[in-house]
Amino acid sequence: MGWVEAVVLGIVQGLTEFLPISSSAHLRLVGEAFGWDDPGAAFTAITQIGTEAAVLLYFRRDIWRILTAWFASLGGRRKGDPDARMGWLIIVGSLPIGILGLLFQDDIETTFRDLRIVATTLIVFALILYAADRIGTKQRRLDQLTVPHGIGYGFAQALALIPGVSRSGGTITAGLFLGYSRAAAARYSFLLAIPAVLASGFYQAYDELSGDATGTGVSWGPTILATVIAFGVGLTVIAWLLRYLDRGSFTPFVVYRIALGVLVLVLVFAGVLDPTGSTAP
Repeated sequence: MGWVEAVVLGIVQGLTEFLPISSSAHLRLVGEAFGWDDPGAAFTAITQIGTEAAVLLYFRRDIWRILTAWFASLGGRRKGDPDARMGWLIIVGSLPIGILGLLFQDDIETTFRDLRIVATTLIVFALILYAADRIGTKQRRLDQLTVPHGIGYGFAQALALIPGVSRSGGTITAGLFLGYSRAAAARYSFLLAIPAVLASGFYQAYDELSGDATGTGVSWGPTILATVIAFGVGLTVIAWLLRYLDRGSFTPFVVYRIALGVLVLVLVFAGVLDPTGSTAP
């Protein structure tokens, strides 16, 4: 991977990680469009450390409050504290993606990156997001989050193991179906992603550094640059999205996902794009 490629992919990662349009799908598609090699699941996971660092910075007060209350609850104090409860719900909601990620690791790094699968999931989950945005009551707040709802959020997040679903899109869709407001669903989506994204990113980094990884390996200089860029861009996108959701709907993202998915399918079946990872001659 070259430096220009790293800059472009870092910007793409930062722009798309928090919007319900799938960052992994865009990294896959941008590389294909420019004739670059597929950056791979390892690159995607590592650069997501940058965008997750943006979440840690933006929500630093909330995270500190949750952690303080959660640790206090371990000692028998503040058991009824809503922040301690949120800490436990984030742990519970993180279990599905952790378990399924380990079970399907090989498929995530190979089969699921087929452009036909990516395009199909872009379209299908756009329609599901649209339905959730239209049907959901949008009345519930995060302090009304229950354990069953937390688990539901968790399984929705696990669907993002398939490029094209979108981590934020999957969890926000679940939240809307469960009756949470757009802003509440997005906020919990960001907090829920912290354990899973950091664990995945650091696991992939360790795997590459230890020499146990399969494939072509990660180019560390460009990957670190992409991660830093993703942090800066992602921080801006978080602030923008939460402001936008106070008044806007998810319809523009739905339209974009469908249009992109259809375009990719047309280009694949026209022979312009090779769905398995190399540019067609």
